[in-house]
Amino acid sequence: MSKIIAITSGKGGTGKSSICSELGFALAKQGHRTLIIELDFGLRCLDIMLGVKDDIKYDLGSVLNGECDIYKATTQVKLASNLSIVCAPEDPFAKIDAETISNICNEMRKYYEYIIVDTSAGTNESVFDVVEQSDLILINTTPDPICVRDARLMSDEFYKRGNKKQRLIINKVDPDIFKADIIVDLDNIIDTIGVQLIGVIPSDNEVVISTGKGIPLPSTSLAFRAFDAISKRIKGEDIPLSFKVLLQ
Repeated sequence: MSKIIAITSGKGGTGKSSICSELGFALAKQGHRTLIIELDFGLRCLDIMLGVKDDIKYDLGSVLNGECDIYKATTQVKLASNLSIVCAPEDPFAKIDAETISNICNEMRKYYEYIIVDTSAGTNESVFDVVEQSDLILINTTPDPICVRDARLMSDEFYKRGNKKQRLIINKVDPDIFKADIIVDLDNIIDTIGVQLIGVIPSDNEVVISTGKGIPLPSTSLAFRAFDAISKRIKGEDIPLSFKVLLQ
């Protein structure tokens, strides 16, 4: 059975798209046919992060406008044979139709084991309508108290809608933040949001280099280890949450 994974956040700037790209690379490297569907209309960036910005002929906007079908709008990632992308339209005013997105995902289930949906940030109605149809929701936050609060509000809304298939990713974690007395520890973030943790991603300059150049993370980086572990937990593997090691 294929799995639709929505990656979302209550606030922009939490690294949601970089999580989508690096999880896509990780799952593809493990031999899984993976598709990323980008829904951040008008703020397209995954074409750069995946190294295909010069290869995009059609995008999701082309599909919604009836210019082509979803297959023509799907672009193969050159550096990962099992990874493909459907880019968001460049038009910031394009409309997200939850039913259409659901139909697209269900159609692509025939060909991909994992479909990663990169939502727009924020707690607007269209995001909830799209995301709640997923098999797994990954709520992304940084340790910043504002991001944590927004993630809690988003999670609460999903719970109100009866969706309990949520897991938490804490991104851009730097050990020095705990010395500034802004937050107590990671357990405090988890308790505040109220969602089971699936992974912690340390602050790592290799992520900036990787996404900027459109290449996979080097296997020697701390962030690679984090993404590799998260991808395996998504698959159901019993991988310990060793974030203390990642942050040393």
